[in-house]
Amino acid sequence: MARTVTIIVAGVAVLAAAGAGRVLLTAEPRAAATPPVPTGTAPVARADVAQRRQVNGTVSYDGAYTVTGRGGVLTRLPAIGERVTRGRAVYEADGRRVPLLYGARPAWRPFALGMTTGADVLQLERNLRALGYTGFTVDRRYDLGTYYAVRRWQHDARLPVTGTVPLGQVIFLPRALRVTGHDARIGDTAAGPILHGSSAVPVVSVSLDPTMAPTVRRGDEVIVTLPDGGTRPGTVARVSTVAQTVPESQGDGQSQSAVPVTITLKGKPVKALDQALVQVDITVERRRDVLTVPIVALLAQPGGRFAVVTAAGNQRRKVPVRTGLFDEAQGVVEVTGVDEGVQVEVPVE
Repeated sequence: MARTVTIIVAGVAVLAAAGAGRVLLTAEPRAAATPPVPTGTAPVARADVAQRRQVNGTVSYDGAYTVTGRGGVLTRLPAIGERVTRGRAVYEADGRRVPLLYGARPAWRPFALGMTTGADVLQLERNLRALGYTGFTVDRRYDLGTYYAVRRWQHDARLPVTGTVPLGQVIFLPRALRVTGHDARIGDTAAGPILHGSSAVPVVSVSLDPTMAPTVRRGDEVIVTLPDGGTRPGTVARVSTVAQTVPESQGDGQSQSAVPVTITLKGKPVKALDQALVQVDITVERRRDVLTVPIVALLAQPGGRFAVVTAAGNQRRKVPVRTGLFDEAQGVVEVTGVDEGVQVEVPVE
């Protein structure tokens, strides 16, 4: 009988130990304490803030020009993509260069002594001066000073030295030409369209929703993100006064209206390919000299409200604020409810 009791007691002990082990195995581990976020401070400061909207744009080149010949046999054409600047040949006819000069007006008559005064003479004289020729007055008169300057230029340009400029001896375009296509071939008669191109000035073309267009004006500053990820400041050069119809991008056959906007880029020349896609941040609202805090200083509160934590020595106080424009490019937000110069807590990276 004693032996039987011993077995029962041992069995109870084993069961108790097993139960204790189960409790240990199923107990949930205690959550680790979250370390506090390191913080620093930033002052409430006055600044200009802007709200921007991002739209798609396309890199292109400004202007569209067609070069028209006046006769002879076409003996040379510039390569597509070549940049023709002032004084260089746009093409050759009968083996003679036809130089490019800058001007908004095409030549409509020959230049010679005795011709009446005119804006075309002023345009020719400005080019002679830009090419380094002197001894004449830049005005609207083709006088002896202009005549001898033309002769010197013709000699240097390997043109017939006559002191007169026959119609078709030069081509006037507003600025340097970037050749984009040929309209004639070597050996053709150099009459009519010969080649076409654009300026060598890169621009960004944007099609704006008509509801957004009234907020954009000539001279507004924008930020352009290039295909390589770099950014470049730009300026709105033109906002069309006429909306255009463009195909719907979703392919449902419908069309929509858009307002063409042209943006010029600042800084060094852009190396992006023609028709490359870019992103443009356009300012739709701007406020000047307002109180701001870093966006990361905001603490979300119930009901869509915000607060900041002010810091003065070892004292910390949560202060409700009202937000205005968020300027994500600068990382700041317009606020009211705190004074200029007060330090607010911000997370330290």
